[in-house]
Amino acid sequence: MTIPGSDQLGLYISIPFCRSKCTYCNFASGVFPAHEHVHYVQRLIDEIHGARQWSDNLSVDLPSCIDTIYLGGGTPSLLGPDLIERLFSALRGEFTVSPNAEITVECAPGQLSDATLAALADVGVNRVSLGVQSFIDREAHQSGRLHTRSVILEDLLRLHRAGIKSLNIDLIAGLAGQTFASWRESISVLIETGVPHASVYMLEVDEESRLGRELLADGARYHARLVPTDDAIAQMYEYAVEALRAAGLPQYEISNFSRPGQESRHNLRYWQRRPYLGIGLDSSSMLREATRTSNRSQPGHVLRFTTTDHLRNYIEGRQSPETAWLSPERQHEEAWFLGLRLNQGVRVSALRREFGNQMVARAIEVVERLVARELVTYEGDAVCLTPQGRLLSNDVFQDFLDLCVAEPAAL
Repeated sequence: MTIPGSDQLGLYISIPFCRSKCTYCNFASGVFPAHEHVHYVQRLIDEIHGARQWSDNLSVDLPSCIDTIYLGGGTPSLLGPDLIERLFSALRGEFTVSPNAEITVECAPGQLSDATLAALADVGVNRVSLGVQSFIDREAHQSGRLHTRSVILEDLLRLHRAGIKSLNIDLIAGLAGQTFASWRESISVLIETGVPHASVYMLEVDEESRLGRELLADGARYHARLVPTDDAIAQMYEYAVEALRAAGLPQYEISNFSRPGQESRHNLRYWQRRPYLGIGLDSSSMLREATRTSNRSQPGHVLRFTTTDHLRNYIEGRQSPETAWLSPERQHEEAWFLGLRLNQGVRVSALRREFGNQMVARAIEVVERLVARELVTYEGDAVCLTPQGRLLSNDVFQDFLDLCVAEPAAL
């Protein structure tokens, strides 16, 4: 089966530089000297130039036409105008960028110079995602953010004046010191801005962030004792879902809301399992096998390719990426837990065409158990998470992760 849109490519470019490290952040980003920017961008350019040879060597299909580009981080807007221009020049020299491509850059409020904004517009950026997290200045500062509400609102005006009107605002439910009243205020201000897209995340607690480690250790640093309870965070999330829907930004994915036609095309690519190439620190790729080769018993495998999360190793090319082929069983598993993230859910008939009745039948047994627990619905051809299922999505996804009977074969 051919996946719709598999003849075009999405490109993710990781820019790991920040002015400060937020307490809740669990990404491979940090504060690095400015001179590292030049070396890092040159390494990105080298990767872009070598992508075609790399894909040929591994017998994977690398579409030549790019229809989505996403610069994430970190704070990509910290790059100087000359580095942005060099990066996009290299990109357009190796790939054809579709005339209607969605080109997104993540920006931190108050960290977008006039010169960099002009460069972004000049290279074709048409969508910006602002890492606001909270419109309450005290909450933002306690989590390590450097902006104020007034700075955010001014940046929105600057972006509009530059011709970039497809905007997203990120908020986090569960920041230290957050109350239901302050959360309602943040949601209200977001709605008043008129942005066409919003992302709402519930605070993640894990060992990959300073705040997460402190919470797990029952400590008090980073205002950990002021983090709301799980029940309070769930109530904030549920409020956001309803408030944004009423304001004309219905939910289309667990954490994402938009006006009709303003969904993030790049992020949809991940959930719909369409090809993407990731370059830069701690980035990943998903590309499909071009031809059957003798050392793999089945056609139709997918390649996962993940780069190092150590900046110096990446710049100097000292650490080999992790590369593995995903079997049809593993792809089937991913089709469920990625597809269920979307409100439209999973179409069972499409999975049967792609993976066969026998493989899908095992998943339907899981679905029926989840229906009994009121975590999913199965109506007609569609399996969708319920509102409670979205709150407990990690538990739901684990049931599908247990489906796989074959591990991916490392290269």
